[in-house]
Amino acid sequence: MIPENRVLQVLHAPHVSEKASLVMEKHNTVVLKVAKKTTKAEIKHAIYKLFEAKVKKIRTIVVKGKIKRHGRRIGFRSNWKKAYITLKDKQDLDLMSSVK
Repeated sequence: MIPENRVLQVLHAPHVSEKASLVMEKHNTVVLKVAKKTTKAEIKHAIYKLFEAKVKKIRTIVVKGKIKRHGRRIGFRSNWKKAYITLKDKQDLDLMSSVK
């Protein structure tokens, strides 16, 4: 569906927070940081190719960058995209074992 070299560019990193860990335990949902221009179909295909896990539902959010100040200078953090990926029953996405 998407080229092989694009599969590795879609997923960036797991998003670690209290809310993400609660959602993971309760609803079998993984929270990942993804490329900003990625579609839900590309995310689903990348999860299947890399982890061989079947996806039930994907919800995406664009997180707006915050305004940061350093003395008198004002700067902005970049916007980024977050994906809530709900896996089908008895599916597991082991992110730490796949890192070599």
